[in-house]
Amino acid sequence: MYKYLSAIHSPEDLKKLTTSEKIVLAHEIRTFLIASISKTGGHLASNLGVVELTIALHTVFNSPSDQFVWDVGHQAYVHKLITGRMDGFDSLRQHEGMSGFPKRNESAHDHFDTGHSSTSISAGVGMAIARDLNGKTHEVISIIGDGALTGGMALEALNHLGHCKANVKVILNDNEMSISRNVGGMSISLNKLRTNEKYYKLKGNTKRQLMKLPSLGKPLVGLIRKFKGSFKYFLVDGSAFFEEMGLTYIGPINGHDLEGIIKHLEMVKHVDGPVLLHVVTKKGKGYPFAEQHPNKYHGVGAFNPSEPILSGSKVDYSKVFGDKLIHLAVDNPKIVAISAAMIEGTGLSGFAEHFPNRIFDVGIAEQHAVTLAAGMALNGLKPFVALYSTFLQRAYDQVVHDVCIQRAPVVFCIDRAGLVGNDGETHHGVFDISYLSHLPNLMILSPKDQNELRAMLSFASTYMEGPIAIRYPRGVADHINEAPAGNFEPEVLKKGNKIGIVATGKMVKIALSAAEKFEGAEVGVINLRKIKPLDDSFVDVLSDFDKIITIEDHMLAGGMNENVLRFLRKNEMKQQLFPMGIDDVFVEQGEMDQLLSALGLDELGLLRKIAEVLNG
Repeated sequence: MYKYLSAIHSPEDLKKLTTSEKIVLAHEIRTFLIASISKTGGHLASNLGVVELTIALHTVFNSPSDQFVWDVGHQAYVHKLITGRMDGFDSLRQHEGMSGFPKRNESAHDHFDTGHSSTSISAGVGMAIARDLNGKTHEVISIIGDGALTGGMALEALNHLGHCKANVKVILNDNEMSISRNVGGMSISLNKLRTNEKYYKLKGNTKRQLMKLPSLGKPLVGLIRKFKGSFKYFLVDGSAFFEEMGLTYIGPINGHDLEGIIKHLEMVKHVDGPVLLHVVTKKGKGYPFAEQHPNKYHGVGAFNPSEPILSGSKVDYSKVFGDKLIHLAVDNPKIVAISAAMIEGTGLSGFAEHFPNRIFDVGIAEQHAVTLAAGMALNGLKPFVALYSTFLQRAYDQVVHDVCIQRAPVVFCIDRAGLVGNDGETHHGVFDISYLSHLPNLMILSPKDQNELRAMLSFASTYMEGPIAIRYPRGVADHINEAPAGNFEPEVLKKGNKIGIVATGKMVKIALSAAEKFEGAEVGVINLRKIKPLDDSFVDVLSDFDKIITIEDHMLAGGMNENVLRFLRKNEMKQQLFPMGIDDVFVEQGEMDQLLSALGLDELGLLRKIAEVLNG
């Protein structure tokens, strides 16, 4: 079907093509990606933007002997195609299929697993040091997006790289936009580089004029090249940032000029020591819908490639959160919102439009986001920090040290709590109860539906005794019953006299559905909407049952079940507890129903557990 792409089984096949043939290959890759991802879903815009860059990288370097680290890993689809995984795209991000991120266990060409951002330079420096100590000579190439470069970890790594002088090639893929539009000093600095023409015009004009001199032109051009760094320092302020850190800076260059990229990569390859090549690309390149709306085409489900993706009509938890926060902020001028490069993903776009001076996007810098919120909260503001569960992990120390110890009244709005589906191990939010529930002064709430989420946000907006974490799932927001008043004590949704199913979050709906299969009063359901602290009223609720089943789409170790078990022991209650959750494994990718079934956390799995417990 594809003249060149179908014949690419390894980077060696790519190297055989001429530059003009590679330009055709780039077109074929874009056509393939649009057609394939429209069926399976996946990350589209970012991969359309790195086609020429990836082709050039595999033209100049020699994978798998040379080592690539992709950051963030969702831009590695073209790399997967060039390294012989075209057939795997039929199962992209599906259960037991090909990952949407680099995976070391998937291919010898994937050298480091990357799901979270800002890790590639650190990993690259480590790999380069290991290479040198092992007496090897291969290249290490870290490809990092400009959004990922806003992460503090990337800046720490750059600082160390400039200090240790390891031979690492850093490729800055500057597409001017991460998931949300990049903000901050780093973005401003890159914009200066992007728009500055003085240096490039001067260099070109000077070279043309000097080359007209019969015998002196060529030597003078060579001499001027030696002072290239000084010209950059004087005329292009942004490059000084990298040069001061100890890196040789080259760029910016057009990331869609294949011949130009190859030439510059050849230049980079021969630089001894740390070097950064600044490549400017366009997200969604070659697909007008994605070029115009790259955010909508960042991560997509199945879609019709001949029509633009429209906003969905279903209300998800992120939208419920964003809409409710707007409503609360109208009456409370102290409310502010904080995001880490995820304004749209966390449902804060509307808030940004209504209150542009009360929303703060800090870039991919979760640690800063949390301590920023602590500073605000201790000085009279009411900050709502909206982060995905899997990204809040990166700010654990700040939650402990800067928020909980000081009882700062910060509200953590933890999106994508629990299993999230096709993004797999790095994105499942299955650890937040474990790493939060042992922290003093912190309340943890977990709504079963959209009404309960709204009620919890209202409660949190006026709660000043300490921090609150509200964890809610990805996907369509359920509507089970009307929101409760009060302090969110355990809610009995179905009475019973033998087995009590204690569920939290989206597992409440599954528990209710399973319990309703029993017409008698044997099986009851309790919605544990406040995971910490557990109310004394929980004693009376649990006393109605002989045996307790807990169910959560979260790790068992440190999970909701352990909170319930401690409560039972503390109150000298004798009920047996049968926990259901995720054992000591990382959960792979897949559709939500597939994952719940595989883990035994769907309705059928719960019915089997109920039967086992009833039968002793």
